[in-house]
Amino acid sequence: MKKVLITGGAGFIAHHIIAYIIKNTDWDIITLDRLDLSGNLNRLHEILDEFSTADKKRLKIVFHDLKAEINSQIKSELGEPDIILHLAAASHVDRSIIYPMEFVMDNVVGTVNLLDFARSLKKLEKFVYFSTDEIFGNAPEGVSYKEYDRYNSTNPYSASKASAEEFCVAYENTYKLPIVITHTMNVFGERQHPEKFIPMTIQRVRDSEKVFIHANKEKTKAGSRHYIHAQDVADGLMFILDLKNYKHQGDFGNAKCPKFNLVGPEEINNLDLAKKIAKVQNRELIYELIDNHSSRPGHDLRYSLSPNLLKSLGWEPKIKLSKRIEEVVNWSLKSKRWLS
Repeated sequence: MKKVLITGGAGFIAHHIIAYIIKNTDWDIITLDRLDLSGNLNRLHEILDEFSTADKKRLKIVFHDLKAEINSQIKSELGEPDIILHLAAASHVDRSIIYPMEFVMDNVVGTVNLLDFARSLKKLEKFVYFSTDEIFGNAPEGVSYKEYDRYNSTNPYSASKASAEEFCVAYENTYKLPIVITHTMNVFGERQHPEKFIPMTIQRVRDSEKVFIHANKEKTKAGSRHYIHAQDVADGLMFILDLKNYKHQGDFGNAKCPKFNLVGPEEINNLDLAKKIAKVQNRELIYELIDNHSSRPGHDLRYSLSPNLLKSLGWEPKIKLSKRIEEVVNWSLKSKRWLS
């Protein structure tokens, strides 16, 4: 039986991964969390309600802020994990523009503290660092960035994630840590923070309020993303962990540290997405296109990653985006506590 350490376990993506692991493995899970703006224990309480008492006991919660070194007391709580999944991060782009040093501390220093802890482990099999599509910056039409393309950070958040990613690569090269890096695109699903575009749009359509959609300067073209459900992220992650001799499969650009893009099933612009959300609710969409560049400095209109590497290895999301959207809309309308 394996033991997995998941940082940021009360966060949105991580709690979905915890549910997936409990359902599909016999692994024991330790989650490390400081419970800030992103972390909410209600997420863990809700998913654990779906499992038996025995399964609930497989999850242990340890409270710690990774800006501080992992001391001997915390180390004794964590024990010797076989796998580390590092999801804890400050991720609010607008806040990073106001408080950039906060993101350096959370995302760079926090990652290095965890890497130093990983160096002390005797049987570590994998250290998975969850990075973001935003490290590559805006994607022009027709461009989808591959795993080893050059960084082009356009805000302090993406710069902090790119910096932490480079520390992970350096720790593999220097200390031979078994690092794996994933780049995820815009993740959505149940129990997401209500300020995010999909839950915010669900709420605004429900309440007949205007939805503001970021677009180009001419306000003629909405921004687009490859949205991916958190359960698909969990499924893709387990596929990656199960790969055998994966350093020798596919094109890794001769890099020592394997990287994988976790990409949604299709690209969609946010206006079309809002229309889908309104259609599921059988309600009118009231919207306004607004200038992305003046209203959201440091944000990019289009992100796009290439899914081809994981596709070539045999993985892609199994459920269509429209089905996932319908599921999340219907769940959210029944679970009003998760809408603002």
